[in-house]
Amino acid sequence: VPGYTVPDEGGKKFAEVVNQRLAASGVKDVYVYIHGFRVVFDIPVLVASELWHFIGYRGAFIAYTWPSTPSVFAYLSDLEAAVIMARKFRLFLTYLAEETQVEKIHIVGFSAGSRLVVRALSQLALLNGDATEEEIRQHVRIGNVIIVGGDISQEEFGAAMADGMLRIPERTTIYASSADRALVWASRIFRRKRLGQMWEEELPPRTADFLQANPSLEVIDVTEAAGSTTGNGHAYFRKSPWVSSDLLTLLAYDIGAAERGLKKEANQLVWTFPPDFIERLRKLLTEMNPD
Repeated sequence: VPGYTVPDEGGKKFAEVVNQRLAASGVKDVYVYIHGFRVVFDIPVLVASELWHFIGYRGAFIAYTWPSTPSVFAYLSDLEAAVIMARKFRLFLTYLAEETQVEKIHIVGFSAGSRLVVRALSQLALLNGDATEEEIRQHVRIGNVIIVGGDISQEEFGAAMADGMLRIPERTTIYASSADRALVWASRIFRRKRLGQMWEEELPPRTADFLQANPSLEVIDVTEAAGSTTGNGHAYFRKSPWVSSDLLTLLAYDIGAAERGLKKEANQLVWTFPPDFIERLRKLLTEMNPD
């Protein structure tokens, strides 16, 4: 594997801990949470712990921290740090696949953390350009990639897809909002719409055709979900009980948007939360867990 080296003693011990957790759980899935900018180490550990708790301590949950700075004035330097860390994150994913007994790796990238995720997956796509999708699945073992409030331009995400990014995970889910004021601020700085912002105008036919032809990419509009506009409308995956319930169900059961009770009209490209979403989800979970 290009750039990958055999882990040192610390890396071997970490792999042993992951394997112990996988064996104790009986679920061979590893979940990785990547935080946004302006946070200290404790915050992603707390968020990862919350998510792990609510999916019933399945598998092993990892808080992947990168060097962000707890200051709003460090925004641009944090984004540059995210670019630098993308390679390290890619090597970390390779390390998990090579050194642990994981069967599937699931990734949740929040806000500026989406930059690490998208760039790392794009790099993996380029490195595996000659491999079949079956070979890629056996090699990288990435199941769900979930991007929440993605602070990366829609154009850069499009470039990553053009490089084959969607071939790496089994499913890619993007949560987006029309009421995310943090991303409005970011889009004004860069003068480019962010991935976590819902598009307001009709998509070009070529883009719409691409989304229709790639069902493994699911875009979810959270704007109408209860509680999604709380605060500045950016941290809805923790603030909105609807979005958090949907995210946790996706992580715990590895099922698509339709199976989770979301709604999409036949001629639409985006999944939405219907008014009876909680009733739909409760019925689903009751059927899956009759006891």
